[in-house]
Amino acid sequence: MVIWVDADACPVKAEVETVATRLRQPCRMVSNGGIRPSANPLVEMVYVAAGPDEADKHIAEACGPGDVVITTDIPLAAKCVAAGARVLKPNGEPLTRANIGNVLATRDLMADLRAADPFRQGGGRTFTKADRSRFLDALDRAVRAAEQDSQDDN
Repeated sequence: MVIWVDADACPVKAEVETVATRLRQPCRMVSNGGIRPSANPLVEMVYVAAGPDEADKHIAEACGPGDVVITTDIPLAAKCVAAGARVLKPNGEPLTRANIGNVLATRDLMADLRAADPFRQGGGRTFTKADRSRFLDALDRAVRAAEQDSQDDN
């Protein structure tokens, strides 16, 4: 069981490290660089080549059943869900087999709308303390469920 973090723009790296430490689970922060290494022995920094989607490719190829992935990248989330990993967005929203299709379709629709209307840019909510709190609770539940899944497989 590994907690994988798409770390380049992740706003909850410290929270992931806190939960990983409390639950004694290994964590891999994957990035193109520029992220300060952690002194925590449970946290491994994985630096991939510079370039678009290199961190995503690494995570998608490495994760699997019993793992938890933290990302805002919806195509990456879809690949991880297909690989059997549990996926969370930094606001605590789980991405599952039941909802990833709709989330991916909505993402694609919004991209098309933005491309068609140059004035429809930006938007989105700011990241709040409530999001951070929801994420901590969701990550704790996801890690415990992944641990249970791993024990059930053995």
